[in-house]
Amino acid sequence: MSVANPGRRPRLEDVAADVGVSTASVSLVLRGVPGPSAQTRERVLEAAARLGYRPDRTASLLARRRTHLLGVPVVLRDAFRAELAEEVQVAADERGYSVALGAVTPAHDEGRVVETLLDLRCEALLLLSPELGADALAQLGSRVPTVVVGRNVEPSGFDVVRVSDDQGVGQAVDHLVGLGHRHVVHVDGGAAPMAADRRTGFLAAARRHGLDGARVVPGGYDEAAGAAAARLLLGEPSLPTAVVAANDRSSIGLLDVFLRAGVRVAGDVSVVGYDDSALARLAHVDLTTVSQEARAQAGHAVEAAVERLDGDRTEARQVVLTPRLVVRGTTGPPRRIHQETQWK
Repeated sequence: MSVANPGRRPRLEDVAADVGVSTASVSLVLRGVPGPSAQTRERVLEAAARLGYRPDRTASLLARRRTHLLGVPVVLRDAFRAELAEEVQVAADERGYSVALGAVTPAHDEGRVVETLLDLRCEALLLLSPELGADALAQLGSRVPTVVVGRNVEPSGFDVVRVSDDQGVGQAVDHLVGLGHRHVVHVDGGAAPMAADRRTGFLAAARRHGLDGARVVPGGYDEAAGAAAARLLLGEPSLPTAVVAANDRSSIGLLDVFLRAGVRVAGDVSVVGYDDSALARLAHVDLTTVSQEARAQAGHAVEAAVERLDGDRTEARQVVLTPRLVVRGTTGPPRRIHQETQWK
């Protein structure tokens, strides 16, 4: 017997009709539940394979009033957040959950993407370095289990998983001072949510090491911001011997402008990024940077959501991980003579 409409996806009823048994019996066989005879099982499995039947997982989940779906808004042009989203998918798979990604774009802001994911019946939200305000995050947490990843915000009805950003930048400064640098600049992240902690970490480390010449230069979280900061530094009477950027994307902008100006990175100026994104690991970039431990953050974030969905935890929780400095080719000892040179 064949399916009446060959253009339609085979259904449970089609397998049952082909074998001549009830849909309940087919369901038991396909779910591996005891009951049907060995002969019936063999006939059902043969028919399902021949007809190309695949269980409708969505319908099954809806019937149980669960979707096991985690919603993740993500800025795809941000290499680190895209990598973090991938790690969330891996961690969710291990726990029997699926992930719905929502692309945040200039035309679809984070709030709009969140509402779309909730319309898709996502059971929890994992927000990757969100820019939503604390009140908006608390309101979301009152509607659905919410985990904020990669941002220092007081948990209020939602969970937080992050690394200690001030400690991470402190590790970068420690590394540079250990190489002999004293004239160090931080290109900050502007108004981005994580920028304040990284500024604080830089200034605290500079005081700890007695770096009187250390200072903060306004920046941002993309390549254009890093490039603008590099041009600013090149226009000054002398270059710092090292720069700690707010993130890897900003570092890429710095590297590009320095190299075009004939500045030798690591020879004339050392550069440290933050995130340890895929960009930093490219062979021709080879960026010294601070790892945010994307896999560990993703694992803790998914675990926090699952604890609320499948367990009985209701109190807010914050997990703070220790970042890790990754030394590559963009840092080295400072040049011996701090030349008073106007770079063009």
